[in-house]
Amino acid sequence: MSTPQLTAGAPPVAPDPVTAAPQAAIRGRSRGGPSRLRALDGLRLLAALMVAAYHYGGRNGEIAQAWGGSPAHQFPTAAPLFAYGCLGVQIFFVISGFVICLSGFGRTLRAFIASRVSRLYPAYWAAILLVTAVFALPWVAYKALPPSEVLTNLTMLQQPLGVDRVLGVCWTLWAEMRFYALFALCVVLPGATRGRVVLFCAGWTLAGALAQAAHQPFLDTVLMPEYAPFFIGGVGLYLLHRYGARDPIAWAIVLVSWLIGQHYAVAGLWHAPSATAFSYRSTAGIIAVVTLGFALVAAVALGRLRWANWRWLTVAGALTYPFYLVHEHLGWVVVRALHHGLGLPSYATLLLTVGLMLLLAWVLHRFVERPLTPALKRAINPRR
Repeated sequence: MSTPQLTAGAPPVAPDPVTAAPQAAIRGRSRGGPSRLRALDGLRLLAALMVAAYHYGGRNGEIAQAWGGSPAHQFPTAAPLFAYGCLGVQIFFVISGFVICLSGFGRTLRAFIASRVSRLYPAYWAAILLVTAVFALPWVAYKALPPSEVLTNLTMLQQPLGVDRVLGVCWTLWAEMRFYALFALCVVLPGATRGRVVLFCAGWTLAGALAQAAHQPFLDTVLMPEYAPFFIGGVGLYLLHRYGARDPIAWAIVLVSWLIGQHYAVAGLWHAPSATAFSYRSTAGIIAVVTLGFALVAAVALGRLRWANWRWLTVAGALTYPFYLVHEHLGWVVVRALHHGLGLPSYATLLLTVGLMLLLAWVLHRFVERPLTPALKRAINPRR
């Protein structure tokens, strides 16, 4: 399994990551009244497809076994571009900051917890069991984890417990959970207000910098200095959406978050040109992708993408989280079957694999999320 570090050889996967915005309608609460932000749904799926491109053609590892050789040989032109797809995780985190701040206003702590737990766990449990079952098949080249480790994975706490992950993308969910906990304790519990949100952003930014300087593992785990700027930037963008574009403090939050975020992205993903490395990401390319992610979410926040109001984007948003969960490991199996078993060309295999994973995501959404999410939410918060 890959390690949760932003290194050139490890997959920072992800979300919903994507990164898991509420699967129900993402609604804005700007002064103009509630309105669905369908463009944000589309951005979530775009970020998930970026991560999928990275996993299928932008890195080595298990996917090379599925292709029967390095993805660089399968996609000689596209593989260098696919390598930037790992930055879809950072875009997920920006979107998550926006949506979690949106969902925190006007909610009690119990309602907030019910919303997050019911959103994350049903599809996650299904994905854990599905991947384990597929990997246990005798003709599949990949091995399932032992039962004890699979059961531990159901808690979503396997990473801090030192247990191997069933899903490589689980590390981003652990980052999401820590963000939810910080936001719940600092903002939702005392009651969400603009002042508390601003103080939360400022305090977390400073604390993250201090944690980086202290080199203390506990502080790094709690404060996540390398990921915090993306969550905080998304929160700042929601303040612009809610209170208007003339808010200089919100703009300052976004600007500082972008400046720090691009630093961590470059530090984690850039390396000197090397003939032995699978891919090379330039500093300018990394900064450009991070900037584009911030800019696209800002365009949604400021209403510049209000015209993107097609209903199919709602479906796209609903499919993002289950797609994100299952695409990597089950994608290995599908790529191997299509490319080697049926002899399909590389690009046809890639497109068909993505399509099959989206279809599976729809099945999980329709038959797992839709019935279980509201039931779990009512069980946690019956007075909702």
